[in-house]
Amino acid sequence: MLPGSAEAKTSDARSAATDFLQIESIVLNLDASLRVHARAHFFSWTQGLLQSLIRHELLICTLCLGKPPAFRADGFSMTTPEPNLFSDMFLRDTAVAPTLLKAWEERRYQPVIIDVGPANPLGGGGFARELERLGAPQLLVHGIHDAEGRAISLFTFACRPGSAGQRQAYLVQLLAPSLHAAWVRTQLSKRAETSGDKAAGGSVLTVRELDILKWIYLGKSNFEIGAILKISPLTVKNHVQKILRKLNVVNRTQAIGKSLELRILNP
Repeated sequence: MLPGSAEAKTSDARSAATDFLQIESIVLNLDASLRVHARAHFFSWTQGLLQSLIRHELLICTLCLGKPPAFRADGFSMTTPEPNLFSDMFLRDTAVAPTLLKAWEERRYQPVIIDVGPANPLGGGGFARELERLGAPQLLVHGIHDAEGRAISLFTFACRPGSAGQRQAYLVQLLAPSLHAAWVRTQLSKRAETSGDKAAGGSVLTVRELDILKWIYLGKSNFEIGAILKISPLTVKNHVQKILRKLNVVNRTQAIGKSLELRILNP
């Protein structure tokens, strides 16, 4: 392609248009992050608009508390219906969070791209196996640290092979402060909401809903619960939807976790 030719001018125009669209997308994402004040907002942003910049199948947000750090994690995904199973495994597999944190610190707090495979220290663990099943074994890791170099938060994007490169590493570095600020706001909102829920206690749920919640905790399906309580599976499903709404969660696993946290359930 000769300089000044029609093809070169067309290529330059396309490149300029692409750059403009990316800048516009960055601005839109920064603006969207300011509107995040609850977990549902964070989910909508990261699994919606943010995907235009950093395509991922799963995002695990981790707060690093204390020294040595204790970790609190939450998962977000549109690909898997149970992202919290991944965040639970992320914490339960005790090598994962410290290994990712160490890799980030050793890169002097620059974004890290890790391919989770047999050659990687994480390759043999349950978390890595689940990422393989999800089809997202490539991790893009970045976070926020304080003035003394202690990690405050860590964001782990699980991506399809080849999806995370230098462009995505630059973008996550650019967006990390907004991710952190938005994520912290959801934690404050959650704490205030939990305080209100604790005041209400078990009275949030009816006796029937408490019965159904206990059977959910024991791993029963809607059909099995219906047979036990002598009601139809559709009636059970309607009760389950009410339970999710009252507890402000999106699935059965979260409902169990929150009811245990609030001591609505006492196994």
